Amino acid sequence: MERSNHYFEIWWQGIKSLPETTSIHGFRFIGDLKRHWIERLFWLCFVILSWYGSSLLIKAQYRAFQNNPISFVVETTYKDWNTQFPSVAVCENDNSLRIENISDSLWGPDHDFNMEEVLKEISYFKGVTYYTSEYCGATDPLEECFSNNLTYYASLLRSPCREVMSNCSWNNKSFDCCAYFRPMETEFGTCFAINSIQGSEKNVPKYEMTSNTTTGVGVIKFYMMIPAKVYILNEEEVPSLTSLDSNVLPITLDLNHRRLITVRNIENDADARMISPEKRKCRYIDENTLQVYPYYSYTACTVQCRKEAQMRLCNCSNFFMPKTQEEEKCNISGVICMNNHADDITVLKASWSHHKGLYCDCLPSCTEAEISVVKDIKEPNVLKYSTVQIELSSLPSERYRRNVVRGVLDLVVSTGGTGGLFLGASLLSFVELLYILLIRPFCDVYKQRHDDPWHRKYGTRQIKDNKFALNRNFAFRKT
Repeated sequence: MERSNHYFEIWWQGIKSLPETTSIHGFRFIGDLKRHWIERLFWLCFVILSWYGSSLLIKAQYRAFQNNPISFVVETTYKDWNTQFPSVAVCENDNSLRIENISDSLWGPDHDFNMEEVLKEISYFKGVTYYTSEYCGATDPLEECFSNNLTYYASLLRSPCREVMSNCSWNNKSFDCCAYFRPMETEFGTCFAINSIQGSEKNVPKYEMTSNTTTGVGVIKFYMMIPAKVYILNEEEVPSLTSLDSNVLPITLDLNHRRLITVRNIENDADARMISPEKRKCRYIDENTLQVYPYYSYTACTVQCRKEAQMRLCNCSNFFMPKTQEEEKCNISGVICMNNHADDITVLKASWSHHKGLYCDCLPSCTEAEISVVKDIKEPNVLKYSTVQIELSSLPSERYRRNVVRGVLDLVVSTGGTGGLFLGASLLSFVELLYILLIRPFCDVYKQRHDDPWHRKYGTRQIKDNKFALNRNFAFRKT
C-alpha cells in the first residue's frame, strides 16, 4: 500500500507540472499559483472559448470533407482535345421471315400462328410476354408450347453478325463490320458492339475512332439488313431495358437513318481516386462489385439490380442475363412470373417514389461522357437494307472536369491551421501532452524503483556477493 501511494504521488507530481511544461498556449498562466486568481480565471475563460471555437471549426471542416469534397468545372481549352467517338451497339429487334421459317421447321406449316408470336417474345425478350402468358400458361397451353431450354429456341431465331449488318465505314474509310462489331451478352440477347469494354470476348480489337481539329468530326456508317435497335453508348455502358431513349435509335428497313450527336467528356482529378465512391458520387470502371459484367457502369449496375429483383420475385432470372448459371435461368413459368411483375422490374424509380417500379442504388461512372442528340434525319428507303449514319455535329468546345476541393491532405492542413490559430498548438504539442500524462510518469516511477523499502533494506544483490566458491579441482571418486 505504501509503495502504491508512493508511485501515485510521482504520477500526480507529473500531472501538476503539466501547465508549466506544455507548449499549448494559456495553460501555464492558469496553473501559475503566483498569479492573481482573476488573471487565472481570465485565461481559463479564453482557453475554454478557444477550444470550443476550434472544435466547431474542425467539425465544420470535417462535415464539408464528408459531404462536398468534389466540384465540377467547365473547361474550354478545346484545341488540344482528342474526342473518342461513342461505342455503338446493334441489337436485333425483329425478323419476320426468319420467325416464319423457324416456326415451320419446328411445328410444321399447319402450326398455330400464335406460336410465332410466342417464339418472337422469347427470342426478343423485353420483360413483357403477352402471348406466352396467354397461350403457354398453366391453364390449357397449346400443344406446341415448350417449357424449358428457352435459350435454345432463342438462338434458332437470332441472326449472325453478317446477316445483321454490312458495309461499315469510318470517315469514308471501309472496314470489316464483324471484325470490330463483336458479340456482347445483354439482358435481351446477343448484341454486336464496336469499341466496348463489356464484350463477351477477351482481347477484342478496337477501331480507332478519334476526332480532333486535324481529323475533323467523326462519321460512322453501315447498312442494316434487319430491323434492330442501335445504341449509342460510352465504352463501359451496356444496352439495357431501361436505357435512355436518347441513346437508342430504332431502325426500320423502310427508312434511312442519320443522327447527329454531341459529346462532352469528363476529366477527373488524379486525387479523385483517394475519395470514396460515396463521397465523390461516382465509381471508376475498375471499382466493380457486379456479377453480370467485368466493368462498372450505371447501366451494368441496373442490370445487376434487375437480376436480383427477378431472383427475389420469381426465384429465377432472365434466361438472357449475362453470367447466369443454368439452374438460375427461368423456364416458361418463370417468364410468365416476370411478365406479371413487369411494372416492378422493367421500370426504374427514385428512392422516394411510391409508384410501382424498381429502385436501384447505382452511382454513375466517373468517366462516362455526356452524349446528346442534336438532330435525327429520316428519309424514305426502297432498298432491302437501311443506311445508318451517326456523326458528331461538331467538335466539342467544352468538357467537364471533376476536381477535388477537399481531400484528405486539405483536411489535415485545415485542421492543423485551426489548431495553430486557436490553440497555438501543433501535432508535437499533442504528442507532448500524451508524453507528460502517460510516458513521463512511468519513466519517473521506473527511475525511482530503488527507493522502495525492500531495496533500502537489502540493496541490489549481485552474484559476487555469494559466499559459495567453486573448487575447480573437486571430482567425484569412483567406488
